[in-house]
Amino acid sequence: MMETKYAILTEKHIDRKIIKEAGKILQKGGLVAFPTETVYGLGGDALQRESSRKIYAAKGRPSDNPLIVHICRWKAVKKIAGKIPQEAEKLAENFWPGPLTMILEKSEAVPLETTGGLQTVAVRMPENKIALALIAAAGGYVAAPSANLSGKPSPTLAEHVREDLDGKIDMILDGGAVGIGLESTIVDLTENSPVILRPGYITKEMLETVLGMEVAVDAALVDSNAKQAPKAPGMKYRHYAPRGELTIVTGEAAHVTDAICRLSRKKRLEGEKVGVICTDETKMFYEADCVVSAGEKTDTEEIARHLYAILRQFDSVGITCIYSEAFSGRGIGQAVMNRLLKAAGHHVVEV
Repeated sequence: MMETKYAILTEKHIDRKIIKEAGKILQKGGLVAFPTETVYGLGGDALQRESSRKIYAAKGRPSDNPLIVHICRWKAVKKIAGKIPQEAEKLAENFWPGPLTMILEKSEAVPLETTGGLQTVAVRMPENKIALALIAAAGGYVAAPSANLSGKPSPTLAEHVREDLDGKIDMILDGGAVGIGLESTIVDLTENSPVILRPGYITKEMLETVLGMEVAVDAALVDSNAKQAPKAPGMKYRHYAPRGELTIVTGEAAHVTDAICRLSRKKRLEGEKVGVICTDETKMFYEADCVVSAGEKTDTEEIARHLYAILRQFDSVGITCIYSEAFSGRGIGQAVMNRLLKAAGHHVVEV
């Protein structure tokens, strides 16, 4: 087990000495965890085969699950993409830096180890200033999935990274709590028309407004039995999962509350330790071992920020059974429900 260095930074006060040290670690093939506006990423040099192998090993991540290449300037795309469609330029102009990942045809510069064996590459320019400084110091191309053990809830605090990866990576840059809390939207631009492969903060409606055309949603987002090879992170494998068994309860609000109360009582009588994910408006109705509100029912951005931390909180207190209310599917709420469904293995109870 290696010693993992730990450094605290803020976007307003970036220690250039620390960034330079972290950049050198990446250039030499090491791994550095760092904050973005979405979640913490586990970075390695995207153009080094061995770095990508190290990322998969540290996370325990299947090697056919593609990594996202993070860049810090638009012109960097030209080196790693074999073809840059006009749609990519429009989206970059409107959403980069920011929480949008684009799937493009890859160039020979990107090793297959980074792309999960695919001839496409996922590219993103994050908004977080610490992330941008690190990418520049590392040479401009940083492959970075979320900085957690594969399958677990993604990290929204550096402490979450430390829990999962301390002793397995070279360095953790602590930039405080992330702003969004869910991974970037992923849009595939290699097909005849754009297709969303993973929902996020940048919504279907936002993409369509910029592109002036319809943007499709991949069938794998709604079909848990889809068998195709994953073009983007999170499409094939169970993700974001707590240790406890998670069930989502949907239906009319009063019926959902009654059902969760009934199911919780039954499980507690059976000796289970029960957690409930709810909203500020419904928290008072529940009795369980751990009842946590994700925020106000109408504030899906607040719910998104809190979701992964709640799942990790349940893990920390030994919750074995979790019931969650369903949340609005509008805006970023679609991304919230996507992550919840993945975490629950699509186990849903309708009442």
